[in-house]
Order: sequence, then C-alpha cells, then structure tokens
Amino acid sequence: MNVSDIAFPNLGIYLENVPRGFEVFGFYIAFYGLIIGIGVLAGILMAVHEAKVTGQNPDTYWDFVIYAVIFSVIGARIYYVVFEWDKYKDDLLSIFNTRNGGMAIYGAVIAAFLTLFVYTRIKKLNALQMGDTGVMGLILGQAIGRWGNFMNREVFGEYTNNLFAMRLPIVAVRSRDISENVAAHIGAGENFIQVHPTFLYESAWNLLVLVLMLSYRKHKKFHGEICLLYLGGYGLGRFFIEGIRTDTLFIPGTQLPVSQVLSLVMVLFALTADIVVRLRIRSGKVIPLKEAAKVAEDAET
Repeated sequence: MNVSDIAFPNLGIYLENVPRGFEVFGFYIAFYGLIIGIGVLAGILMAVHEAKVTGQNPDTYWDFVIYAVIFSVIGARIYYVVFEWDKYKDDLLSIFNTRNGGMAIYGAVIAAFLTLFVYTRIKKLNALQMGDTGVMGLILGQAIGRWGNFMNREVFGEYTNNLFAMRLPIVAVRSRDISENVAAHIGAGENFIQVHPTFLYESAWNLLVLVLMLSYRKHKKFHGEICLLYLGGYGLGRFFIEGIRTDTLFIPGTQLPVSQVLSLVMVLFALTADIVVRLRIRSGKVIPLKEAAKVAEDAET
C-alpha cells in the first residue's frame, strides 16, 4: 500500500491517496478539524430544530452553545492530556497543538453537562428539559466527528478479518497504536496493518442511538429521560467498542481503561435513575409529563 491509501478489502473498497488535509491560500486545513467543526455545527442545528419542534425558544440554545462549544473543546483536550500526561510533561506548549488529534470525547461530554448545569442555574431554566434537547445534537455531532479520526488514521482496534476489516499503511499510523496482536498479524513483506475500524462502529452506533431517541421523545414520561437514554445508550456501545481499541487511555497507576469504567458508570446510573423515577411516577410522587401538561392546560382555561 502507498502511504496515503486506505482499504476495506473484504468490502472491495480501495481508497488511493486519501489526504489528511489541504491548503487554502497557503494555510493548511486538516480534515480532522474540519470534520469536527462540521459535526459541531450539525449538532447545534439539530438541537435548535428540536427546540422548535418541542415549543422551546431556539434563541436560548444559540446562546447556550457559545459557552458549550468553548468549554467542550477545552474539556476534551484537558481530559486527553491528563491521561496522556507523559506525552506532554516535557513539552507543555504541545498541549495547544491539536492538529494531529488528541481530543477525548468524554472530556467534551463532561464539560458540556457541567456548562449546562451552570447555564441553567444562572438563567433559571429547566436543565433536564434542555438536556433532553441538547443530547440530540450532541450525539449527532459525535457520529460525524468520528470521521475525523478516519482521516487521521487513528481510533482503530485490534486485528480482524471481519467484513469491515480496514487496512492502513504502517507508516501512516502512530507506532504506539500498533498493539502486539496487530503487529503479530503483519505478514512477511506487508507494509500495512489490518484492524477493526472502531471509529466506524461508534459512528454507526451513535446514529442508531439518535434514531432511538428521536423515536421515543414523544413518549417520554419525564424531563431528563432522553438524557438518560443518551447516557445509557452511548455508554453501552462505547463500553464494548473501547474494549477492542488499541489507543485506550488508562486510569493512572492501573490497567483499567478509563473510558470503559466511565461507560459502565453511565449505563448503571442511567438504568438506576430511570427505574427510580418510574417507581416514583407509579407511586404518585411524580406526575408524568402528559398529565402535568393537561393539568396546566386546564388551569389556564
């Protein structure tokens, strides 16, 4: 394979000379950053559209995303740097160079939820309702953003020969991302690795979760339920996908993959919270949304 080629041999797909970026008036633009930007924009438009559909003020979301995007980018970088500190401790300025990747989506998610909490407290808005709307855009942005990893030849898994097996030239990937198992399957005279395209798995899974959220949103029984569906759905997929990635970040001093641990916590929290609220609804301690809306409507008339 040539240095810029990417192939999916079992699908009969061979992509030649796939660039990592391009130049405009002498300024280099990396596809990684461009695709992340497209994902962010698509996510914002999705959330604003959802706000209109559900009768909320879309201007609230345009105002919120200014803060959410800024702090999510910062959070994504901080999360990655913290768990890869050995890479940056001797060259602190490299922390600010993100052209070659180094953004962790969980850091962005955590920062986005913290920003939502602070924003809604200050503006005196319903955080759970905004969360239900915002996660629609969040997971769409994640689904699109994963293709930035494809252009960077990163976020792949262990060796496989399944239908979606992906081949990448050895010189095009980071040497530390080539595990012993992947290296053991490099044949004599071969200049490529064959791996799981985990970026593709996660992108497809995210779209599936989005479809599920869109299908269920009219049936939700309480504000925050779509948030829980996001946390549980995304966490479940990420838990298994993270298990086959070769670039896993570990909790310092352990061999525990931090993203797998966090994913499991998200799934358990989502399930527990959903069960607790449903039990409270059944016992009459919490009024379901449809009944609450009817009571409010009757009160107005």
